[in-house]
Amino acid sequence: MYIKASGTALRDMDGGRGWRRLRLDSVLAIIKDKSISQLETQSREMEVVKRLFVACDDAVGGESRPSVEAHLHAFLDKCVIHLHPVAVLAYCCAKNGRVELEKLFKGEKFPPVWVPYTDPGFMLAKKVAKAVVNYQKRFGAKPTILFLQKHGLLVSAESSDAALGLLRKVINRCMSKLRQPKGKKIKPVSQQVVADAKQCIRGAFFEATGQRPAIGYFYDDAIAGFWSQRDARKLLLPGALTPDELLYANGPAMWVEDCDSKQIAGRLRRQLKRGRKPSVAFLVKGVGLFVAGGKKIAITVRDIVESSFFIRTNALRLGGILALSKRGRDFINKWESEAFRKKLANG
Repeated sequence: MYIKASGTALRDMDGGRGWRRLRLDSVLAIIKDKSISQLETQSREMEVVKRLFVACDDAVGGESRPSVEAHLHAFLDKCVIHLHPVAVLAYCCAKNGRVELEKLFKGEKFPPVWVPYTDPGFMLAKKVAKAVVNYQKRFGAKPTILFLQKHGLLVSAESSDAALGLLRKVINRCMSKLRQPKGKKIKPVSQQVVADAKQCIRGAFFEATGQRPAIGYFYDDAIAGFWSQRDARKLLLPGALTPDELLYANGPAMWVEDCDSKQIAGRLRRQLKRGRKPSVAFLVKGVGLFVAGGKKIAITVRDIVESSFFIRTNALRLGGILALSKRGRDFINKWESEAFRKKLANG
C-alpha cells in the first residue's frame, strides 16, 4: 500500500513524492499482534511507529516516516481518503451529531459507520478494524464511509474517482444543513494598535513560559464574524474539540477583551499549573487573531482556529459542543510532548 508520509503537506505531494510504500501484510500484522496491546501507552505507540518503518518497502531515505494511521487504512478498500472537513467535524464534535448524521444518510444501502472517540494511533486502528469486520458480517461488504467522533472522516472505494466522488457527496450533504457565521465587514485597525497587541502578547508569553516566539497577526471576515456573534466567548470555553486543535493550536484561541499583559500571563500560568499546554492563539476582540510561533506554524494555527469557529458555531445548533475529555487531552499531550517545543523553535 502507499500512504502519505507523515509531516508532508498535501500541497507538496505529487505522483512521485510525499508517499511511503509499505507491505500490506506487515501493516495488518501490527493490529493482529496482541502483545502490542499489553504495552504501556508511549511504548506501544513507539513500537507501532518502529514496525511501520520496518514495513516500508521503498527507497525513500531520511526520517520520512509513514503516517501513524497507516494500519487504520489497511482494513478498508483499495483507495482511502482520510480528511478532517469542517462540515463533517461540525457533526463529529456535536452532542447530537451521530443522530443528525443518521438522518442525513437514512436510506443508504450501505449506511455509514459511526466510530466513537478513541485515542489516535493503535487503539483507533483496532476499533476501526473491529468495526469493519462487524460491518462485513452484517452487510457483506466493507464500509465506504466512516465518521470518526471528534476526529474526522474516512471514505474508501475501489477507485480513486469513486473515492473522490464519495468524498464530495459526504461533504455536500453535511454542509447542506449547516450555516456559515454571518460575515462581518472588517474595519481597519491601526498599525500601532496591532503592534501594541503583539508586544503585549509576546511579553505575556515570555513571562509565563520563558519563551519569546514571533507573533503572527490575522484579521479577516471570518474572525470578525465570529467575535460579533452573541456569546462568542462562551463557544471557546469547552476546550479543544479535536486532536488537531490540541496538537497544533494547544486548544481554542484565548478570548481577550483588553490586551493586558499581566492578565494574559496569569491565565497562561494557570493553564500550565493545570497540566495544560499554553494557548498559542489569542483572539483580541475588535483587533484580530494573534498567534505565537513562526510564520509556517502561525498560518496552520490560523486555519485550525478559523475552522474551529465554524465547527463550534454549528455544533451548538446540533445539540451542543462536545469537546475532548481531560483523559483524551492528557493522552495527546503525553503522546506529542516534544511537538510544542519544536513548533516554537522551528516555526
